[in-house]
Amino acid sequence: MYNYYFRANIGSNIVAYVRGDVNGDRIPDNIYLVGVKSPSSPFIQNITLLVLDGRTGRVVSVPLNENAGYNPRLFLGDFTGDGINDILISIDSGGSGAIMYHYIYSFTNNTPQLIFNFNSYNAEYNYDVIYKDNYKVEVTSKANNIKYIIDISLKGEDYLKEIYDENGKLKRPISGFVNPLSGLYPVDFDSNGVYELLAYQKIAGRYNADSLGYILNTLKWKGNRFVLDNQNVAIWGSQG
Repeated sequence: MYNYYFRANIGSNIVAYVRGDVNGDRIPDNIYLVGVKSPSSPFIQNITLLVLDGRTGRVVSVPLNENAGYNPRLFLGDFTGDGINDILISIDSGGSGAIMYHYIYSFTNNTPQLIFNFNSYNAEYNYDVIYKDNYKVEVTSKANNIKYIIDISLKGEDYLKEIYDENGKLKRPISGFVNPLSGLYPVDFDSNGVYELLAYQKIAGRYNADSLGYILNTLKWKGNRFVLDNQNVAIWGSQG
């Protein structure tokens, strides 16, 4: 029934679906992502959020700024602590950097409110990645002015010889970079029914495939926005 409704009235396919109360009336609602599928590829365009009110049958359509990509999906959970499910939307960009598009909408009283936007996150969380002497890389998080040192002495002899002389001194200045948001995962760290967000950003060296680790930011709702609650750097191990 619903698939026919959306195809007939919007010309789109249902590409993701979940059911749960998102407007606060305690009656389950139907939440969809619809989009236009490509005939010979998993690429989907014109992805749109649709919420069908379980009590009235009214449909609210919410367009997305970045509305094309792969594997669109939905997750319902309370991120703000008001006892009402919010809507997490995730879309893979398909680019080589594994960048993803993420939005979270509150839908209390059938009013869509964007409470997380991946573009705003990427603008706020920036880093410096600087190679240092003695096989070290310094990563500085600008948002909280915290520094991390990554030991790259186990990266391999050929790799290190391109960068350092025989005394462990840099042959020339080298800077790396941190990718935009590449993963956003709901985790209830406090086991209190309210989800935090675990955000992943890859740390890269001279090029994107030269991976040095990941920034892991835990975001928690405070007041009217998500704030940084915890930050870690995860690095790759090596065979002993």
